[in-house]
Amino acid sequence: MPHAPHAAPPELTFRAVLLAIVLAVILAAANTYLGLFAGLTIASAIPAAVISMGVLRALGGGHILENNIVQTGASAGSSIASGVIFTLPALVILGWWQDFRYGWVLAIAGLGGLLGVLFSVPLRRSLIVEQKLAFPEGKAAAEVLRTGENPGQGVHVLALAALLGGAMKAAAGSGLRLIPDTASVSAWFGNAIGYAGTNLSPALFGVGYIVGLNVGVVVLAGGVIAWNIAIPLYSLFLLDGNPELAAAVAGAGAEDAAFAIWSAQVRYLGVGAMLIGGVWTLISLRSSLFSGIRSGIAAGRAPGGVRSLAPTERDVPMKLIGIGLVLFTVPLAVLYHSIVGTWTVGLPMTLIMVVAGFLFVSVSAYMAGLVGSSNNPVSGITIATILFAALVLAMLLGRDSEIGAVASIMIGAVVCCAACIGGDNLQDLKAGYIVGATPWKQQLMLAIGAVSSALVMAPVLNLLMEAYGIGVPTAEHPSPLLAPQANLMASVARGIFGGELPWTTIGVGALIGAAIIAFDAWLKARGSRFRVPVLACAVGIYLPIELSVPIFAGGLVAHLVERYHRVAPDDEPGRERAHRKGMLFAAGLITGEALMGILIAVPIVLAGDAEVLALPASLRLGAPGAWLGLAMLAAIAGLLYRTARRADPDAPIG
Repeated sequence: MPHAPHAAPPELTFRAVLLAIVLAVILAAANTYLGLFAGLTIASAIPAAVISMGVLRALGGGHILENNIVQTGASAGSSIASGVIFTLPALVILGWWQDFRYGWVLAIAGLGGLLGVLFSVPLRRSLIVEQKLAFPEGKAAAEVLRTGENPGQGVHVLALAALLGGAMKAAAGSGLRLIPDTASVSAWFGNAIGYAGTNLSPALFGVGYIVGLNVGVVVLAGGVIAWNIAIPLYSLFLLDGNPELAAAVAGAGAEDAAFAIWSAQVRYLGVGAMLIGGVWTLISLRSSLFSGIRSGIAAGRAPGGVRSLAPTERDVPMKLIGIGLVLFTVPLAVLYHSIVGTWTVGLPMTLIMVVAGFLFVSVSAYMAGLVGSSNNPVSGITIATILFAALVLAMLLGRDSEIGAVASIMIGAVVCCAACIGGDNLQDLKAGYIVGATPWKQQLMLAIGAVSSALVMAPVLNLLMEAYGIGVPTAEHPSPLLAPQANLMASVARGIFGGELPWTTIGVGALIGAAIIAFDAWLKARGSRFRVPVLACAVGIYLPIELSVPIFAGGLVAHLVERYHRVAPDDEPGRERAHRKGMLFAAGLITGEALMGILIAVPIVLAGDAEVLALPASLRLGAPGAWLGLAMLAAIAGLLYRTARRADPDAPIG
């Protein structure tokens, strides 16, 4: 239950806003480089909370709600960075832009982020209050904040876990390179490929502990469908029918071949499953969504308006949301018109953006509630948006249109920024719900953080492109930053306008999604406690399987802790008490890895060398490093279980 303070403590203070803006800008810049280089960004809410507690305490004071405001605004940096780098570099790859135009990037990132905040406001009551989704990083951030507010034994648990998580991150592929990021095995069995692996990330293990065994099993099942069923079947029966892919696979090792098939074909099963799952999720949540909208409107019309509600229930008023939607949509409509030169196409583009924006902000928020923002497949959501937009634009402009691919990327970019911010907003609101924050203040702070981050995106992108190149090798930059998601977006857009896409694979993925929905409905009718959320399975299909394994392992440890404490299946308060110390340990793992990831980014960016921290080749462990990494992760798992098992579930953390 949320903690309601007796007095009105400091929350949206000037120093909190200023610190949040500074952290948002720094984290946006760091995540821009990492995302273009490695295809991933680091969720920054928890590191921001830790930094905030240190800075504000040094300045004197620093209430839990003030620190919560800082982490809310600062976390927008990684979200805006993700939304931009997953999409806008595609315009450079397509040759439409020679550099990143400041006004355009600011409009797309800033307005997309603001729309994401507005679209996500009605979701708070639905997903946090009524659905009670886990939002693992939100829970972890709340545990970090509460531990900083009431120091005690919990600080030692958090600090130890953070040191372990940070140490493993420092030793791994982006740091010292003592151990690899992934431990894997692969082999050819005739013409079939066998592959299994696990990421050696303590943060993913911590996420798994927080989301629990049910979600962990479903995510892993999606990975098994893709990597242990679809890839072997494709390599055995269908590869010869794709001469281009067969030529790329010929002579490759089993692991490289598996990733080539997954990248070119099998991951589109996840896209199809996400398409059907996203629509189904919105249909399933329609009552809660409409209830949230109606209650917001009713609160605004009641005597006293939103002031009649408790501070912990006050969202941005629905009237202001309606006004904001109009104010932020009109400039985007003008922008789209300037691209295509006609309102008969510009207005449909705007309509697609608004509808897809609300749909996929809802999907992104739901997915963040299941598996966390770091594992939220926003790129899959964006692919779905670009697919739909491109199909509509192909009918309006023709498949030979030179501007069609660019226009669809522009729609996808706004939706991607909105979806990234939407998922992040719900994580922050979950933390705020736990610590007793005021929702409208968090929503306002996230909007400020989103716009602040958008202001620096174009200069950072242009700096990186000038220094390293982006996406496309040239004589000047033969080894550019790869921007893997943006390359995929460009391929999808080109596939509609003059190219090809694996439509059969997408259709099969949609059928898989429909089958999962039917199976989950059957489980619900039987009254089963085990459920199969379709989007969690779609995530497992879309992502590399090594990301699913540690999530499952963390969920398994959480299940063992509940069994040790003999928590009844329907005893939710008992479950939360049993997991107090374990949840704090998991939060520490996420905190340590995220902080170390950002610290590692600084010398990489300053030196312009991805291996600036790497040990000499003679000191790296090579293949034995994977065994060391597995042993380290197993030791962390054992320590987490021991910590949670020894804790008295009836005793407070502090």
